[in-house]
Amino acid sequence: EVSMEDPETAFCTLANREELNPEEDSIHHCLYQFTRNETLTETNKLLCDVCTQRHCGPKNNIKSEKKCVYTNAKKQMLISLAPPILTLHLKRFQHAGFNLRKVNRHIKFPEVIDLAPFCTAKCKNVAEGNTKVLYSLYGVVEHSGTMRSGHYTAYVKMRAMNSHLSDLVLRGQSQALETEPVKGQWFHVSDTHVQPVSVSKVLSSQAYLLFYERLL
Repeated sequence: EVSMEDPETAFCTLANREELNPEEDSIHHCLYQFTRNETLTETNKLLCDVCTQRHCGPKNNIKSEKKCVYTNAKKQMLISLAPPILTLHLKRFQHAGFNLRKVNRHIKFPEVIDLAPFCTAKCKNVAEGNTKVLYSLYGVVEHSGTMRSGHYTAYVKMRAMNSHLSDLVLRGQSQALETEPVKGQWFHVSDTHVQPVSVSKVLSSQAYLLFYERLL
Protein backbone atom coordinates (compact mmCIF):
# COMPACT_ATOMS: atom_id res chain seq x y z
CA GLU A 1 0.00 0.00 0.00
CA VAL A 2 1.46 3.33 -1.07
CA SER A 3 0.56 6.12 1.31
CA MET A 4 0.78 9.73 0.10
CA GLU A 5 1.46 11.25 3.51
CA ASP A 6 3.35 14.30 4.65
CA PRO A 7 7.02 13.21 4.86
CA GLU A 8 7.26 14.91 8.24
CA THR A 9 4.60 12.64 9.76
CA ALA A 10 4.98 9.48 7.65
CA PHE A 11 7.67 8.07 9.95
CA CYS A 12 6.14 9.20 13.26
CA THR A 13 5.27 6.62 15.93
CA LEU A 14 2.84 6.57 18.85
CA ALA A 15 5.70 6.81 21.35
CA ASN A 16 9.06 8.51 20.99
CA ARG A 17 11.61 6.00 19.70
CA GLU A 18 14.48 8.31 20.65
CA GLU A 19 13.82 7.55 24.32
CA LEU A 20 14.38 3.83 23.69
CA ASN A 21 17.70 2.33 24.64
CA PRO A 22 17.10 -1.29 23.64
CA GLU A 23 19.47 -3.70 25.32
CA GLU A 24 21.42 -6.03 23.05
CA ASP A 25 19.97 -9.56 22.84
CA SER A 26 16.51 -8.41 23.88
CA ILE A 27 13.13 -8.57 22.14
CA HIS A 28 13.04 -4.75 22.24
CA HIS A 29 16.30 -4.64 20.31
CA CYS A 30 14.90 -7.11 17.74
CA LEU A 31 11.77 -4.98 17.24
CA TYR A 32 13.82 -1.79 17.08
CA GLN A 33 16.08 -3.25 14.38
CA PHE A 34 13.13 -4.66 12.41
CA THR A 35 11.36 -1.27 12.38
CA ARG A 36 14.37 0.98 11.86
CA ASN A 37 14.39 3.68 9.20
CA GLU A 38 16.25 2.56 6.06
CA THR A 39 17.58 4.60 3.13
CA LEU A 40 17.13 3.08 -0.33
CA THR A 41 19.95 4.10 -2.67
CA GLU A 42 21.95 2.79 -5.65
CA THR A 43 20.52 -0.58 -6.76
CA ASN A 44 17.77 -0.30 -4.12
CA LYS A 45 16.33 2.96 -5.48
CA LEU A 46 12.54 3.23 -5.73
CA LEU A 47 10.73 3.42 -9.08
CA CYS A 48 8.90 6.77 -9.04
CA ASP A 49 5.98 7.11 -11.47
CA VAL A 50 5.66 10.84 -10.77
CA CYS A 51 9.36 11.43 -11.53
CA THR A 52 9.11 9.26 -14.65
CA GLN A 53 6.10 11.18 -16.01
CA ARG A 54 7.75 14.50 -15.20
CA HIS A 55 10.93 13.45 -17.00
CA CYS A 56 9.47 11.61 -20.00
CA GLY A 57 5.97 13.05 -20.28
CA PRO A 58 2.64 11.25 -19.71
CA LYS A 59 2.39 10.01 -23.29
CA ASN A 60 5.54 7.92 -23.12
CA ASN A 61 5.52 4.26 -22.20
CA ILE A 62 6.83 4.48 -18.64
CA LYS A 63 7.05 0.69 -18.44
CA SER A 64 10.08 0.77 -20.67
CA GLU A 65 13.14 0.05 -18.50
CA LYS A 66 15.19 2.79 -20.18
CA LYS A 67 12.57 5.47 -19.50
CA CYS A 68 11.86 4.64 -15.88
CA VAL A 69 13.19 7.06 -13.28
CA TYR A 70 14.43 5.66 -9.98
CA THR A 71 14.97 7.86 -6.95
CA ASN A 72 16.42 7.64 -3.45
CA ALA A 73 13.81 6.93 -0.81
CA LYS A 74 13.27 6.15 2.85
CA LYS A 75 11.59 2.96 4.08
CA GLN A 76 10.30 1.97 7.48
CA MET A 77 8.22 -1.02 8.62
CA LEU A 78 5.71 -0.01 11.31
CA ILE A 79 2.59 -1.60 12.79
CA SER A 80 -0.57 0.00 11.35
CA LEU A 81 -3.09 -2.23 13.17
CA ALA A 82 -2.37 -3.49 16.69
CA PRO A 83 -3.44 -7.17 16.81
CA PRO A 84 -5.51 -8.72 19.64
CA ILE A 85 -2.90 -11.48 19.85
CA LEU A 86 0.76 -10.67 19.20
CA THR A 87 2.92 -13.58 18.00
CA LEU A 88 6.67 -13.00 17.79
CA HIS A 89 8.75 -15.58 15.93
CA LEU A 90 12.46 -15.35 16.65
CA LYS A 91 14.88 -16.26 13.87
CA ARG A 92 17.03 -18.84 15.62
CA PHE A 93 19.35 -19.77 12.77
CA GLN A 94 22.21 -18.15 10.90
CA HIS A 95 24.23 -19.00 7.80
CA ALA A 96 27.69 -20.45 8.38
CA GLY A 97 29.12 -20.81 4.92
CA PHE A 98 26.81 -23.22 3.09
CA ASN A 99 25.33 -24.53 6.33
CA LEU A 100 22.73 -23.32 8.81
CA ARG A 101 23.64 -22.99 12.46
CA LYS A 102 21.20 -22.69 15.34
CA VAL A 103 21.36 -19.52 17.45
CA ASN A 104 21.30 -20.65 21.08
CA ARG A 105 21.85 -17.41 22.99
CA HIS A 106 19.18 -16.14 25.35
CA ILE A 107 16.96 -13.31 24.10
CA LYS A 108 15.47 -11.28 26.93
CA PHE A 109 11.72 -10.67 26.78
CA PRO A 110 9.37 -8.94 29.27
CA GLU A 111 6.15 -10.10 30.85
CA VAL A 112 4.50 -6.88 29.61
CA ILE A 113 5.62 -5.21 26.38
CA ASP A 114 4.70 -1.82 24.93
CA LEU A 115 4.38 -1.75 21.13
CA ALA A 116 3.74 2.00 20.89
CA PRO A 117 7.32 2.85 19.76
CA PHE A 118 6.84 0.41 16.87
CA CYS A 119 3.32 1.54 15.81
CA THR A 120 2.54 4.24 13.28
CA ALA A 121 1.17 7.45 14.78
CA LYS A 122 -2.12 6.75 12.98
CA CYS A 123 -2.48 3.16 14.21
CA LYS A 124 -6.04 2.24 13.24
CA ASN A 125 -7.34 0.62 16.42
CA VAL A 126 -5.62 2.76 19.05
CA ALA A 127 -7.70 5.52 20.65
CA GLU A 128 -6.56 9.06 19.90
CA GLY A 129 -4.24 10.35 22.58
CA ASN A 130 -3.04 6.90 23.68
CA THR A 131 0.73 6.60 23.83
CA LYS A 132 0.85 2.99 25.06
CA VAL A 133 -0.09 -0.29 23.35
CA LEU A 134 0.46 -2.90 26.06
CA TYR A 135 0.56 -6.69 25.77
CA SER A 136 0.81 -9.40 28.45
CA LEU A 137 2.78 -12.62 27.91
CA TYR A 138 0.72 -15.83 28.08
CA GLY A 139 2.70 -18.42 26.10
CA VAL A 140 6.25 -19.37 25.10
CA VAL A 141 7.51 -22.14 22.81
CA GLU A 142 11.06 -23.33 23.40
CA HIS A 143 13.24 -25.60 21.24
CA SER A 144 16.13 -27.68 22.50
CA GLY A 145 18.54 -29.48 20.21
CA THR A 146 20.11 -28.68 16.85
CA MET A 147 18.95 -27.70 13.37
CA ARG A 148 18.64 -31.40 12.50
CA SER A 149 16.81 -32.69 15.56
CA GLY A 150 15.42 -31.57 18.88
CA HIS A 151 12.39 -31.23 21.09
CA TYR A 152 9.70 -28.56 21.47
CA THR A 153 8.23 -27.65 24.85
CA ALA A 154 5.89 -24.86 25.92
CA TYR A 155 5.18 -22.55 28.82
CA VAL A 156 1.53 -21.53 29.14
CA LYS A 157 -0.29 -19.34 31.64
CA MET A 158 -3.61 -20.54 33.04
CA ARG A 159 -5.66 -17.42 33.67
CA ALA A 160 -9.23 -16.14 33.90
CA MET A 161 -11.12 -15.24 30.74
CA ASN A 162 -10.15 -11.82 29.36
CA SER A 163 -13.48 -10.20 28.42
CA HIS A 164 -11.70 -7.11 27.11
CA LEU A 165 -9.73 -9.29 24.70
CA SER A 166 -12.97 -10.91 23.54
CA ASP A 167 -14.37 -7.44 22.74
CA LEU A 168 -11.26 -6.67 20.73
CA VAL A 169 -11.41 -9.93 18.78
CA LEU A 170 -15.17 -9.85 18.08
CA ARG A 171 -15.80 -6.12 17.62
CA GLY A 172 -12.38 -4.61 17.04
CA GLN A 173 -12.80 -2.43 20.13
CA SER A 174 -10.76 -2.40 23.31
CA GLN A 175 -12.14 -1.17 26.61
CA ALA A 176 -9.22 -2.56 28.57
CA LEU A 177 -7.67 -0.44 31.28
CA GLU A 178 -5.24 -2.97 32.75
CA THR A 179 -1.57 -2.12 32.61
CA GLU A 180 -0.31 -5.03 34.74
CA PRO A 181 0.31 -8.62 33.60
CA VAL A 182 -2.75 -10.84 33.50
CA LYS A 183 -2.73 -12.85 36.76
CA GLY A 184 -2.43 -16.62 36.51
CA GLN A 185 -0.28 -19.70 37.06
CA TRP A 186 2.46 -20.70 34.64
CA PHE A 187 2.94 -24.33 33.58
CA HIS A 188 5.70 -26.10 31.67
CA VAL A 189 4.36 -28.61 29.12
CA SER A 190 6.57 -31.32 27.61
CA ASP A 191 4.62 -34.03 25.80
CA THR A 192 2.41 -35.58 28.50
CA HIS A 193 4.31 -33.98 31.41
CA VAL A 194 2.87 -30.79 32.91
CA GLN A 195 4.24 -29.03 35.99
CA PRO A 196 3.80 -25.58 37.57
CA VAL A 197 6.73 -23.16 37.25
CA SER A 198 7.60 -19.63 38.37
CA VAL A 199 7.49 -16.62 36.07
CA SER A 200 11.27 -16.24 36.50
CA LYS A 201 11.69 -19.71 35.02
CA VAL A 202 9.57 -18.67 32.03
CA LEU A 203 11.49 -15.44 31.45
CA SER A 204 14.82 -17.31 31.51
CA SER A 205 13.76 -19.74 28.78
CA GLN A 206 15.31 -19.80 25.31
CA ALA A 207 12.21 -18.54 23.50
CA TYR A 208 11.46 -19.52 19.92
CA LEU A 209 7.87 -18.26 19.80
CA LEU A 210 6.29 -15.65 22.08
CA PHE A 211 2.56 -15.13 22.51
CA TYR A 212 1.13 -11.91 23.99
CA GLU A 213 -2.47 -10.76 24.53
CA ARG A 214 -3.44 -7.13 24.32
CA LEU A 215 -4.09 -5.22 27.54
CA LEU A 216 -4.41 -1.61 26.42
